[in-house]
Amino acid sequence: MDSLLRIVERAKWRILGRKNVVGVGVGYKEVGLRRTEQPSIIVFVSKKEAPENLSREELVPFKINGVETDVVEIGEVRLLDSERTKLVRPAQPGLSIGHYKVSAGTFGAVVKDRHTGEPLILSNNHILANATNGRDGRAAVGDPILQPGEYDGGTRQDRIATLVRFIPLQKGEAPATCPVANAFIRWANMVVQTIRPNYNLRIFKREGSSNVVDCAVARPVRADIITDEIYGVGKVQGKTIARPGMPVFKSGRTTGLTRGVVTAVGATMEVKLDNENTAYFSDQVVTDMKSQGGDSGSLVLTEGNRAVGLLFAGSDKVTIFNHIQTVLDKLEVDL
Repeated sequence: MDSLLRIVERAKWRILGRKNVVGVGVGYKEVGLRRTEQPSIIVFVSKKEAPENLSREELVPFKINGVETDVVEIGEVRLLDSERTKLVRPAQPGLSIGHYKVSAGTFGAVVKDRHTGEPLILSNNHILANATNGRDGRAAVGDPILQPGEYDGGTRQDRIATLVRFIPLQKGEAPATCPVANAFIRWANMVVQTIRPNYNLRIFKREGSSNVVDCAVARPVRADIITDEIYGVGKVQGKTIARPGMPVFKSGRTTGLTRGVVTAVGATMEVKLDNENTAYFSDQVVTDMKSQGGDSGSLVLTEGNRAVGLLFAGSDKVTIFNHIQTVLDKLEVDL
């Protein structure tokens, strides 16, 4: 790689001067959806254009000093400032939003109700409905939705919508209420504490089946207060099914525009809801795309701005999203 780095250092300014080129570096060439082990000079462009639309001086050469190039479209590169966390009208997907009791998440997309045709705001249950299971009083239809979210300074005066529909989130386990189980645990604790006085056993019961989505929709206070153009991305151009190896990207409140590759589908995951509760999610999609807290609710897309999922969870290494068609069918909405 050292020799390639020296080549790039010598050639970078004449490459950067070409149309749409926003960066140049060293990496491994991608062929189709597969990253190969062939070292190449990566030329980052804001937008790919057909060769016939470019002059000879604007074309990226196939090779530089005998090393193959790989042109990668990444859009416009900008500072990750606080624009996404500000009050914006009309508000657009990719910006901060949240239930009035929630810190902040991401406005995912504008969808249409299948029955009324009205535009609705799509995000996660845990962003628009406070992670409710529908029986716990954490949220109710009609609750105010703020843009920006409360963590980003949103107040009741910044109400942009009202909660209209959500899919309940089922926790993975709950304290046991069975009298027989509780009698057993009292006896077990007496035995254990004769040996380990500081230990206390508890029994939990598993609740319901796995979740398949974390989603909700809200009705904007008026139609012109939102736009369907995703911040830094543009309009959604249809949808498709996530497949292993598929390149994906999202526009989120916290980490902005990030990209990755689908690493697994059909996954069942245990997800931590808070310090005390977990939930199981089945038929999920796992990707190496970067995300952080506050990116939840982001629409996940692939080439051609086609929607593939709704981001809801992740770790330091992976990001997890629901299949978009499942989300739309559960909520009875369309893109």
